[in-house]
Amino acid sequence: MREYLKKLPKEIKSLISIAGKVSQETKMPAYLVGGFVRDLILGVKNFDLDITVGGSGILFAEKFARRLKSELNIHERFGTATLILKNGTKIDIATTRKERYPNCAALPVVTLGSLSEDLLRRDFTINAMALKIGCDSDQQLVDPSGGKDDLSRKQIRVLHDLSFQDDPTRILRAIRFEQRYNFKIEPSTLKLLNEAVSLSLLSKVSAHRLRDDLILMLKEDNPAKQIKRLMSLASLSFISSKLKPDKSTYGLFKAIGREVSRFKKIFPSNRKLDVWLIYFTALMALLGKAEINKITRSLALRKGEEKRIMSYCQMRKKIISQLSAKDLTAARIFSLLKPLSFEAIILLNATSRNKNLKKHITDFLKIYHGVRLHVSGKDLHSLGIIPGPVYQKIFAKVLTAKLNGRVTTYQDELVLIKKINRSERE
Repeated sequence: MREYLKKLPKEIKSLISIAGKVSQETKMPAYLVGGFVRDLILGVKNFDLDITVGGSGILFAEKFARRLKSELNIHERFGTATLILKNGTKIDIATTRKERYPNCAALPVVTLGSLSEDLLRRDFTINAMALKIGCDSDQQLVDPSGGKDDLSRKQIRVLHDLSFQDDPTRILRAIRFEQRYNFKIEPSTLKLLNEAVSLSLLSKVSAHRLRDDLILMLKEDNPAKQIKRLMSLASLSFISSKLKPDKSTYGLFKAIGREVSRFKKIFPSNRKLDVWLIYFTALMALLGKAEINKITRSLALRKGEEKRIMSYCQMRKKIISQLSAKDLTAARIFSLLKPLSFEAIILLNATSRNKNLKKHITDFLKIYHGVRLHVSGKDLHSLGIIPGPVYQKIFAKVLTAKLNGRVTTYQDELVLIKKINRSERE
């Protein structure tokens, strides 16, 4: 495995080396596990370190955190911890453990276990490999289920026949990994998956867990592929029987992908987009208000997410119609788009083919969105204007004038404010 590790960035190799020293000092064997090992073998970029420790994961994490001078979040109940480095990198550390599922779709009962038991509790063979960390180690791959061979065969395989019954969300994960890597779900696993779907096992899972796995699917590079495959194997009825994406939906997904790429290229310094929310909103737009409310609440989305989804679905037809007009003033474009999130604006742009709308959105993002007034409340106060709701009215009028090109400088704004104030008094 040395040849794989050599290709890692210097900073990641340094972190692994320090973890090896902590392992020696604590006399606790430590292993890189899960997705990091899988992607290391595949040559896929993945620098999220996941470490399993034979002994005490929390004690190991505390010593590791002191070495790195990093923030540490400890979860005593689960014997796990997360290191958060100054650059935002996260390192998850856990004690080797085993799991028992009391019944179908229930959360597992977790107890201490061996490395072998820890690997065998996982979802698929390709995620059930470990790589020992240590200065004196030859980086031997621990692969009890043939995960490396399955990577070579490009297949997704569960570890045992009750895997989907224990945790039905593995249905979604099987699809996600299959589509991400262009693998195939191997025949026996596909048969077990189909049986789990026929028993409606996904409906037994808590809505919160389904939400998290669906969001992960929508965060993948090609969400259209993910949802199309999901529809062919399981449908979206576990969320709503009314959710039936069609050819136009997948076409919209592709358009969203193009608009997101364009937005990031033109506006790299803007805040990070919730890209998954754009795709999710596109799915919700197929439904009525009552059904959208029902879904967003059952999935326990954040209030801000719920608001963005609902406002888009309720306003999109009206806004698209108004933005499709050719001759709109800058102030009018601003007033229509300013209340919307970037996610909603990107979805509008992806939904409509109208050239006027696209130009108005581009102008808003490139020019109008960054428009700021030179004057402030102090200026209004110095002019003898008593603070109150009138301030917002004045600012709105000045901003409208600035957007429409009637004022440009600080002095222009002050002159206009004086005129507005005089007219208000008369």
